[in-house]
Amino acid sequence: MTLSLVAADPVAGECGVAVMSSSPAVAARCAHVRPGVGAVASQNVTDPRLGPLLLDRLAAGAEPEAAVHAVVVAQPADVIAYRQLVAVDLEGRTAIHSGDHALGVVGEAVGPGAASAGNLLAAPDVPDRALAGFAAATGALAERLLVGLEAGVAAGGEAGPVHSAGLVVARDGVGWPVVDLRVDWDDEDPVGRLRALWERWQPELEGYVTRGLRPGEAPSFGVPGDE
Repeated sequence: MTLSLVAADPVAGECGVAVMSSSPAVAARCAHVRPGVGAVASQNVTDPRLGPLLLDRLAAGAEPEAAVHAVVVAQPADVIAYRQLVAVDLEGRTAIHSGDHALGVVGEAVGPGAASAGNLLAAPDVPDRALAGFAAATGALAERLLVGLEAGVAAGGEAGPVHSAGLVVARDGVGWPVVDLRVDWDDEDPVGRLRALWERWQPELEGYVTRGLRPGEAPSFGVPGDE
């Protein structure tokens, strides 16, 4: 039902999640980021509450392995067995939990500064292919996350049709996600639509960061009345 990729760029101070699913509005439920802390995906019979719990642990100084373990053992065993959790901190350390009752073909992969996991996959190596795509990509973290997600699609993605996708990135020192793009339902190509959204947003991203932090320096985007 879901494939996710979480990653961090310690030099840029960024962390983020790229995710896709057969169900609607996957990013609204599964993707969690916190500036200066890390990024988390909470998926498979999803409990969205687990994302903030994991980020709280990371913010308190726990490494991802310890944070995931703490959240897992605090949940009833017969409940957490249905969950899949993927976490990365701002230093690029990662951790994954896949419960025994995760659905269908389950896959996990970890690499430098990134981790990927999925359920109901076309093949167990799809997360490995997503990570390979991420590692081979260049550019901003959001671009590399999206390339990784596209590589997962090219490797077969999910066993069934994908209907929603999302891309969320946080930056240290900016108190909101600098990228928060979502395709909540599409019958044809939600990841392709996400790519189009990113290419529309990328050229103006820094301008909107400036608008939030230093409005006196904010650029005009040609809106009538804002010349």
